[in-house]
Amino acid sequence: MDVREIVPLAQAPDATIRVPGSKSYTNRALALAALARGRSVLRGALFSDDTRYMAESLRGLGLAVEDDASACTFAVEGCDGRLGQAHASAYVGLAGTAARFLPGIMALGTGEYELDGNARMRQRPLSPLLDALTELGADVRYLGEPGCLPIRIRGTGLSGGCISMRGDQSSQLISGLLISAPYMGEGLTLQVEGELVSRPYVEMTRRAMSTFGAEVEITDEGAYRVAPGQRYAGQDYAVEPDASAASYFFAAAAICGGRVRIEGLGSDSLQGDLELVHALERMGCRVQQDASSTELWGPADGVLCGLEIDMSQISDTAQTLAVVAPFACSPTRITGIGFIRRKETDRVGAVVRELGRLGIDAVEEEDGLVIQPGTPQPGQVETYDDHRMAMAFALLGLREPGIRIADPGCTSKTFPDYWDVLDQLRA
Repeated sequence: MDVREIVPLAQAPDATIRVPGSKSYTNRALALAALARGRSVLRGALFSDDTRYMAESLRGLGLAVEDDASACTFAVEGCDGRLGQAHASAYVGLAGTAARFLPGIMALGTGEYELDGNARMRQRPLSPLLDALTELGADVRYLGEPGCLPIRIRGTGLSGGCISMRGDQSSQLISGLLISAPYMGEGLTLQVEGELVSRPYVEMTRRAMSTFGAEVEITDEGAYRVAPGQRYAGQDYAVEPDASAASYFFAAAAICGGRVRIEGLGSDSLQGDLELVHALERMGCRVQQDASSTELWGPADGVLCGLEIDMSQISDTAQTLAVVAPFACSPTRITGIGFIRRKETDRVGAVVRELGRLGIDAVEEEDGLVIQPGTPQPGQVETYDDHRMAMAFALLGLREPGIRIADPGCTSKTFPDYWDVLDQLRA
């Protein structure tokens, strides 16, 4: 296995960084373009493992998907709401968005379709979505463990109607159902039971669906309502930069001092993970934001303060904040993230183990963790095939020597050029 040693920065960064397109918007746009009538062109799209799995899956289902990685462009000929292949299969690797968006598309088809992923993806929850699709008229068969991949779906169309779904496992399950809703006979009224984690991602789905021509209303009772008869139309669609990817560079400025600016991500963005900058602001950083850019300065006196924060709505940045926390002068407590144990790895347990490996006192709680101040010691960080573990823990090495990252190539899942972009902080 490859190992990458991180060299500390010689001076505080002063940089404007360009991060790749949003994975979340790219895969949403690919799904919507697949269902649309006509041709869509997605510009500024992310090219990574997750988006390639999505594009390849759509090709496997009979759709024409062209790609130009050098131009960051996908072109998709939509199926106007119904797959025509009699038999087809798709493999999503560890791409959670693809695994949650494709079942609804398959259920709208007229054939028999199989969907599978890698060993970890077979453990991640799909049952709320698959149970809902079954209730709406889909014929879903489990080819392994109930509620998980692999599955076989016989496309018969979806009747639609009123349905409830738990919201405490993954917002992607909610989004997966909404994306297919315009093509359900009766439309869809979806009531979320309990807390909806990562709500901003559902708002991203609503905005993307609206751009492609279908509106999702919120009823007086708080349900999501997609009226029948709506359809998607092909679009020339611009993908905004990825806020989760940007989080690592804002955190670098917080840890090392200096300034980082990200163009294309500002107050107009619906990406919840951009809220991390305000958590860093509470810790002592300075933030300046307009409609299309965000700039963060590390604290002028070099002193960060710990905080207590519920990150249930921005959980993909929990690991990022966790590596800033050791440099604060007081403890940091992150709550509301128990559900991220079911991500690429048990992210709560993994963060606590790896901080401990580097000499940082961190304690795991039922729905989060507590991190004490300390100086990271030299050591090798295990990444558990989790791109966010690698990208976040690398930040420790920008300030302290001797930090090594195992399997640095796992960042290809969402940010293939991460290490090259991180080195731009040295300019």
